Amino acid sequence: MDWIWKSILLVLVGMLLLRIAGRKSISQMSVATTVIMISIGTTIVQPIANHELGKAIGSATVFIATLLVVEVLQLKFNFFERLMSGSSKIVVEDGKIIVPNLKKMRYTVDQLEMHLRQSGISSVEDLETATVEPNGQLGYVLKRHARPVTIGDLELLLQGQNTKVEQDNSSDIFQEVRHGEHQQSVDPMLR
Repeated sequence: MDWIWKSILLVLVGMLLLRIAGRKSISQMSVATTVIMISIGTTIVQPIANHELGKAIGSATVFIATLLVVEVLQLKFNFFERLMSGSSKIVVEDGKIIVPNLKKMRYTVDQLEMHLRQSGISSVEDLETATVEPNGQLGYVLKRHARPVTIGDLELLLQGQNTKVEQDNSSDIFQEVRHGEHQQSVDPMLR
């Protein structure tokens, strides 16, 4: 009967430690987070068989502390972030698939097309830029002719200004992926 209470305690401690680690869905987990979560799951099961509750709680705490240190280092150093989490890769540029980048990520054209369909995109040619993010999700910008009409577009039309308005590229977050560094300065509090 003692193992029941130990099991409950381990689950509660595990939930508390994972809450401290932060909320993330599985698709948002980095490699480090996934390894820690699997390790905690394995660690929680062991003490029930070996009667070593303290070591299990201590190990789980060390795992979470390591994860928190890794996440702080990722915030402070871009190099460490790229090393631990990877970086976004451009897979479509000006309506053309960049096959070498797909191969580097071991990502097939069929997988890319699946993600595009799930995002409601029916043609690669409609994409200005598309990236595969470190968490596996797709980021994209549609070409001008394929973009939905915005309220700003309607306001310009109603004001009689039907001149072509060019997008300001200084705030384009895809520039960071192209050039590998932040284009705008980052708040020092986040470093």
